[in-house]
Amino acid sequence: MQPTTSLEAALTALTTVTLNSTLGSYQSFVSRYAGDLLVLTLEHIDIIAISMLLAIPIGISLGVLITFNDTAATVVLWLAGVAMTVPSIALFGLLIPVFGIGEPPVIVSLVLYSQLPLVRNTYVGLNGVDDAVIQSGRGLGMTRIERLRQIQVPMALPVIMTGLRNAVVIIIGVAAIGAFVGAGGLGDFIFQGIRERNIPMIVVTTVVLVVLTLAFDYCFAVSEQLFRLRNGEQIDKARPTRAIWRILS
Repeated sequence: MQPTTSLEAALTALTTVTLNSTLGSYQSFVSRYAGDLLVLTLEHIDIIAISMLLAIPIGISLGVLITFNDTAATVVLWLAGVAMTVPSIALFGLLIPVFGIGEPPVIVSLVLYSQLPLVRNTYVGLNGVDDAVIQSGRGLGMTRIERLRQIQVPMALPVIMTGLRNAVVIIIGVAAIGAFVGAGGLGDFIFQGIRERNIPMIVVTTVVLVVLTLAFDYCFAVSEQLFRLRNGEQIDKARPTRAIWRILS
């Protein structure tokens, strides 16, 4: 039993030393590059914000408009699907001659990539509303636009918001690849870490990217709950939702 015990002790000690060394390298990276990491994070948020401000109105508007015409719906959804299948680097290359190097081609690419979940979920959500409810609105004398605004959109909101949250996740992830064409953001550190084989740089930046994605997704989840409460729905509210709702009320 003595050799086994000695071996286990040696393995435990080796594991402890390796873990401490690894954590130490991560801590050293964070303390050295905290300022640069913050700047790159803000650059990434800037790209995300601009892309969302453009993509969300376009995608939801298209999703609403194609509910009026099945042929248009087929064409728009097909085009959105095609745009989603184009590799990001290839799409950047196609857009660079038109928009140049830097943020513009990346933002246009992000808008295109996000259209499929936005358009599809808006279209599916609106078409999924019970026809009996729509007919009730028609019986009350509502126009088609009034039925859309007062009945279909509120009832389709969970599906629409799911598409929006999926689009945001796509935007945040693909935006990191935009560093390849000089757009900046957290992708700068990821690509630099790969070139230099700097594992802490890659891991820490990836963790920041994941946290950023979760934060945006959670914010939109809270926003969805607020919209649903505004529509008079009874839902289980998250703690931030309860706090914001008390302020708004």
